[in-house]
Amino acid sequence: MSEARYRDATVGGCLEATVEQRGDASTLIRSTEALRWYPDRLTDCLLQWAQEAPDRSFVARRGPGGDWTHISYAQMLQRAQSVGQALLDLGVSVERPVAILSDNDLEYLTLAMAAMWAGVPYVPVSSAYSLISQDYGKLRHILDTVTPGLVFASGASYAKAIAAVVPDDVKVVLTGGLAEAAASGLLAGRDVRAFDTLLFAQPGPALAAANAAIGPDTIAKFLFTSGSTKAPKGVINTHRMLCANQQQLRQCLAFLAEAPPVLVDWLPWNHTFGGNHNVGLTLYNGGTLYIDEGKPTPKGIAQTLRNLREISPTIYFNVPKGFEEIATAMDSDSVLRDTLFKRCKAFMFAGAGLSQAVWDKLDSHAEAALGERLRIITGLGMTETAPSCTFMVGTHARSGWIGLPVPGVEVKLIKDPSTGGKTEIRFRGPNVMPGYWRAPAQTLEVFDDEGFYRTGDAACWVDAERPGLGLMFDGRIAEDFKLSTGTFVSVGPLRAKITLAGDPCVLDAVITGLNRDEVGAMIFPRPDECRKLAGLAESTPLPEVLHHPVVRRFFQALADRLWREATGSASRVARLHVLAEPPAIDAGEITDKGSINQRAVLSHRAALVEALYQGGQADPFLILPDRH
Repeated sequence: MSEARYRDATVGGCLEATVEQRGDASTLIRSTEALRWYPDRLTDCLLQWAQEAPDRSFVARRGPGGDWTHISYAQMLQRAQSVGQALLDLGVSVERPVAILSDNDLEYLTLAMAAMWAGVPYVPVSSAYSLISQDYGKLRHILDTVTPGLVFASGASYAKAIAAVVPDDVKVVLTGGLAEAAASGLLAGRDVRAFDTLLFAQPGPALAAANAAIGPDTIAKFLFTSGSTKAPKGVINTHRMLCANQQQLRQCLAFLAEAPPVLVDWLPWNHTFGGNHNVGLTLYNGGTLYIDEGKPTPKGIAQTLRNLREISPTIYFNVPKGFEEIATAMDSDSVLRDTLFKRCKAFMFAGAGLSQAVWDKLDSHAEAALGERLRIITGLGMTETAPSCTFMVGTHARSGWIGLPVPGVEVKLIKDPSTGGKTEIRFRGPNVMPGYWRAPAQTLEVFDDEGFYRTGDAACWVDAERPGLGLMFDGRIAEDFKLSTGTFVSVGPLRAKITLAGDPCVLDAVITGLNRDEVGAMIFPRPDECRKLAGLAESTPLPEVLHHPVVRRFFQALADRLWREATGSASRVARLHVLAEPPAIDAGEITDKGSINQRAVLSHRAALVEALYQGGQADPFLILPDRH
């Protein structure tokens, strides 16, 4: 069988590393390539491209009629300076920053650029905390932590959340819906103004002075973690972090500097993947970002597919579920396939593991469109590291591999006997945060005595005899637990096994069994796929779907397979409960990227976990494997 061919794409930075074994049982890993120069301020990139390519589109979004509205680099610079002056006039500061509650849009990005130009931090907040949450708990916590001086939202739909959580003295800026907000009376007596009024401010000496004072350690934004059983933490993002990480990206994905990148991207800007990695990559390399208003769901993917039939990206990012939906759509849509692959140099996923089945399907579609494959890039990063710390850019990559350190990042591997022999991966470098905002005790907890950020993630060598193959992800240490026998259960790999074996009807699995005799699993199903399997209407309630004989047989077969293929008690799933209640955002069970939080689910559904082990066949959603 001939070796697969891959489209040419210049890569570097993380291809080789030095490995130092130390006497304290730790290992240090560093790229053999030095980190090169990077600017002091991310806004210097906006100025650079406004001068070098003033008419090139920086960002575009579809308008109400379906046509793309573009903002060029020169226009964005002018908007950033005008709105930046308006922000200073409104009295915002590092102690009273700008909070943004909306989904990705042109006004949002303008406000973000303006805040950075004026040296004022901004705080991106998930729109779900305002529009889906019923108790506004996370929104309240975030705003209480940062004490904003101004809150921005895209329309009247946010008025209820603002009225419930935002103090009366905080200024409110809305893109539209002022009349509706006024009619509702929810914002009565508040200082509310239209976003467009900010565009008319004339930049003056105060803005020039504020901009000149910005340096590498100036705070650009506060990004909040999704939170697990604890409240979200505000990660300080400095200009140094953002610029260093973009240079690290450029050295690893060297093709980004060869031609301005073009992105079609939906990833929310309140997360580091969308807001730091992708927006930053576009700005740093003078590219164009098309805002995709789709979502990686069976219904939401339609908008993404429309955009990808029209715009050919040069690099494409998504979460694994998004790639799965796109790969399936390409089975019957050659226009989509050919447009997506036309000039794309690489795919990259984050947020969860990509199943090898979806990976293989993407390879097949690339070969059909191009006669060769694209690199599928993986890595490891997090909110606290701006985000990228390791990359796997070679064509030998596999799902779960995270590669080697990017230039300028030091990786420490340290084995802790108390975690069942797992090895934690820790990071130190210019892209690592200085700490959490207004949380000194939490900051102190996450750095070791050498200044390495303690990730809580486990990693191991793909092949200890061949370190050039890099590292692979080995789960979250905090998720792992012991059975009553003292046997450690490695949750990450088991979750991946269950979701792969349960494709396409399993969204995710939450592993149970702490201090119990057997491993169990609570399964979040994919309702639409289960309905499709049973031939049921979209309106069929989920409990009815899960009781359907065809669906029951599917999950029974899954339970039997997991039992049969287990290699020991730590991987032998003895009971499944298929959940009829979807994950709850107020309980922290799911993020707006669709990631399931194990600890939050186990905490929120503690009674259900107990019932899983006590209920027997009286539980209508319990599936027990055939143990013969």
